[in-house]
Amino acid sequence: MSETPETVVRSEAEWRALLTPEQYRILREKATEHAFTGALTENHETGNYHCAGCGALLFLSGAKFDSGCGWPSFMLPADSKAVAEHEDLSLGRRRVEVTCARCGGHLGHVFPDGPLPTGHRYCINSASLNFERAK
Repeated sequence: MSETPETVVRSEAEWRALLTPEQYRILREKATEHAFTGALTENHETGNYHCAGCGALLFLSGAKFDSGCGWPSFMLPADSKAVAEHEDLSLGRRRVEVTCARCGGHLGHVFPDGPLPTGHRYCINSASLNFERAK
């Protein structure tokens, strides 16, 4: 069984100094990058996807798939405790927001229309992730 990640807490000034303006907008203000513009959408290399805010391991390349939605999509997180899910009613409909369990940064949303075996599509903003190529 995995351990709960240690929480990362920073002031807004610290977040602004650490992140690019686009990363700050997405991770801290819950924005979304435009579809098909993210650097990792078409990434097919083997490796790990980490939170751009705190470095936590979030997704493995083996769980990534091409959903055609315009954002990197994953069937499941690297660990069940890597991400947190929250109800999101911001667009007048129910969605499930996905955040980094360690720093609370907004990653994207999860939908129940992914491939088997999970049936999930974690639709994640490229700017919220850092990719580390396998060695």
